[in-house]
Formats: sequence, structure tokens, C-alpha cells
Amino acid sequence: MKLEDALTQLEELQRKMYAYDAASNALYLDGVTVAPKGTGEGRGVALSILAGERHKLFSAPEVGKLLEYLTKHKAELSRLVQRQVEELSRSYEQLTRIPADEYMEYASLTNEANEVWETAKEESDFSKFEPVLKKLVKFNQKFAKYYDRKKKPYDALLNEFERGVDMEYLDQFFATLRERIVPLLKAIEEKEQPDDSFLHKHYPIEAQKRFSDYLMEVVGLDRRHCTIGESEHPFTLNFNNKDVRITTHYQEEDVASSMYSVIHESGHARYELGIRDDMQYTCLAGGVSMGVHESQSRFYENIIGRSLPFIQAIFPKMQEFFPEQLNGVTAEQFYRAVNKVQPSLVRIEADELTYSLHIMVRYEIEKQLIDGSLKVQDIPETWNKLYKEYLGVEVPDDKHGCLQDSHWAGGSFGYFPSYALGSAYGAQMLKNMEKEVDVWGTVGKGDLSAVSAWLGEKIHQYGSSMEPADVVKNACGEFDPAVYADYLTEKFSKIYNL
Repeated sequence: MKLEDALTQLEELQRKMYAYDAASNALYLDGVTVAPKGTGEGRGVALSILAGERHKLFSAPEVGKLLEYLTKHKAELSRLVQRQVEELSRSYEQLTRIPADEYMEYASLTNEANEVWETAKEESDFSKFEPVLKKLVKFNQKFAKYYDRKKKPYDALLNEFERGVDMEYLDQFFATLRERIVPLLKAIEEKEQPDDSFLHKHYPIEAQKRFSDYLMEVVGLDRRHCTIGESEHPFTLNFNNKDVRITTHYQEEDVASSMYSVIHESGHARYELGIRDDMQYTCLAGGVSMGVHESQSRFYENIIGRSLPFIQAIFPKMQEFFPEQLNGVTAEQFYRAVNKVQPSLVRIEADELTYSLHIMVRYEIEKQLIDGSLKVQDIPETWNKLYKEYLGVEVPDDKHGCLQDSHWAGGSFGYFPSYALGSAYGAQMLKNMEKEVDVWGTVGKGDLSAVSAWLGEKIHQYGSSMEPADVVKNACGEFDPAVYADYLTEKFSKIYNL
């Protein structure tokens, strides 16, 4: 084999894999946005076949030989191609340990599970989701051994979302946050809470949709390459750096819910749209890890979106969209309202301070599910107990409890800790960004271009061409969770005059 021929084969392989992924993504997007509820069976068949064909393509012995050949000629490859070979070799070794029939069955199962979960959530009945969730847990316990037999099963799953992170690391990380957040929360509970009643007036969906378009414009999304839809659970789906889709979920009596999910998903979209052209249609054309991805979404949502300068900049326009609802309300009042600290039931609507406590609940449950010490049927009871222990709230039903997230229906066990890590990464990015950029001066004018340019330079452009830890170091320096705790302490001490 000539090196030139091998490189051509490598490019063709990755483009074919991109095509399978794009087709699967399109079916998924259709299924959770506009497809009628009773249409999941046909998509399940198609998704299963696509997954099987992709598995067959990538797990073929000739692919192994190709990657082995390119690895031997590593010194002759560009750095970018070296990274492609490294990533593909890691994925190939992992995938070839998963039997094709199990891979296809799992793809079909996750499609089915999403529809079952939606129904169970709608009816607030965990027992309807329980049978399919049992299958998903068993699959993930089995797949964890395929991924890395040397690691504990849950560590292997965590590594799929944030390479290099394990339970020991996360236990220490969460312990640091808990030590700082809990006393701060208790001090805040002694203070008078800001009035947020105006957030819960009637906000027509059509006006919220126009407001969403405006928010995407402020964040700097090119609408020729990014559109917005509606789904039960907001998400971002990337096809390439010229085609990214985001969704939101509108609630007529809670304008902040969709407002901040749009800003959050826009942060994900900015990341994907900012990845360099020379990585497109390769395995490097995506965010490097879920923790880094969440650092971007939560940076835009909380650090920027819930800041006083940002709210002061957009509030006059917001009052144009909702003149009756926000009549007599000031930007300062709105700022305090959207930063109100109040232990709540639903993760995606949690305030910035208590958010990580929601993640800790899921982390503890996932650890026990995967090691077998917690049975699926006992999830509601354990969930409710932990919410009482960590957040001091009573869970009234499954819809507002263990059925609120779509992640388990999609098989994403080990994903949740990425949200908390991302929040912590973001706070440290801000600290470094402020040394080089007039962050609040520009944001206060409604101009996020300098902020986005810094993130683009330090993070977005690289896609997956660097290891996650190296991307974090590039933007954060040496990561220290205490920086996040300091950020929270400073922000909320000012808001509540502590």
C-alpha cells in the first residue's frame, strides 16, 4: 500500500461515516421535533439498519489494517492526520469489541426509549419507563466492559464523555463544591428573596419565538447555518460547521425557561460553528468532550446571560417583545429575579448556585445503577430522598423528579457530571479572559463578538484535534474548582448583600 492511497482511503472512510451519522441525526431530529407521536417504529427500523451498516463499515478488518499501516507511518503524517488516526484507532478497538447485533439492537432501543420516556413523563408514571430503562442499564453495564475492561464500569462510561475523568476525581470535585455551596446557600436562605412574579405572567409563545430569534442574533449565530425548533427537552445537533440545529421548549407562564435554554444551546452551536474547515467530515469535527462543550453553553447562559451588563443591554428590546408583562420592571429587578436562589425540582430551571447539587443527585444514582447496588425500580425513591437531602425539597411526582431528563432514554450514562465540570471550566475561562478582553464593557453594549472571538481562539477552532485536558489547559491554565466556588461566592454575596 502506498501512503497516498492510504490517505485517500482514510478520507473516504470518514466521509462515509459522516454520511451515516448525518442520516441518523436527521431521523432523530425529525422524531423529537415534528414527527407525529406514533411514528417511532419505522424510524427505529431505519436507525437500526443505519447503525448496523456504520458498524459494518468501521469494524471491517481492512479498516484495522489501514489504521495499523498509518500508525506505522505516523512520522510522515501531518499533525491533523495523526490525530485522526489516533482517534479512529481508539474508536476502532472499542467498536470491534461490540458485537454488531448488539450495536444494532441498542440503536433501535434508544429510539424506542425516547418515545416511551416522553409518554411516561407526560403521564408522570415512572413504571412505564422502567422496563426499557432496565434494558438500557444492562446494555451500558455490558458496553462499559467493551469500552475498557481495566476500568470500573462507571469510570469507563464517564471516559466516553470526559476522557481522563473518573469517580475519584469527581468525588473530590463535588466535595469541594459542596463544602462551599451549602454554607452559602444557608446564608442566602436567611435573606429576603427578590420578587420574580413578573417572570410567571402569561408570555405568548409567538412573542417568545420572536424573542428567541433576537437572542440568537445577539449571541452572533448566523441563521443561514443555524436554525431553531421545538422539542420536549432542548438540545443542539451538529451536522457540520455550516449546519447546526438547536431546539427549545416554550412555557407560557415562564419566560426565563426558554430564554436561557436558547442562550445555552446557542453556546453549544457557537462551538460547533467555530470549528475549523480543515476538520470537517473527519472524526475531529466536533467538540472535544462534553465537559468542554458544557463549558461553552453554560458560559453563554450563566456567566454572560445572567450578568447585569448583558441584561441591561437586552432589556429595552425585551420590553418591546413583552410590553405588558414587563411594564414597570427594571433591568436590575430582572437581573435579581433570574438569579434568584431557590432550591428547586427541575435541573434545567435551577439557579446557578444550586445547579451542581442537581448534578450530584444524578451522579450518585448513576454510580449505583451501573455498579448494580441500585435497582431501576428503586430510582424514584432514591431520587426523592437525595433531593430532600441535597436541596431540601419534596418531589411531588415523577414528571418533576426522575423523569425530567432525556439523557437516560438516549443511553447517556456518565454525561451529567459534564454539566458541573463545564460550569467550573467556564468560571476559570472568564478569569483568564478578563486579563485580555474588556468583557463587561463590550457585553454591556450588547456586543458579544470579543467574548466569542476569545473562546474561538482558545477552544472552538480546535474541535477534537487536541486532548480534552489540553483544551482545558489552553483556556483555563491549571484547573482549580475553587475558582468556580469563588465566582459563585462573589456573585451571590453581592446580589444578596452578604
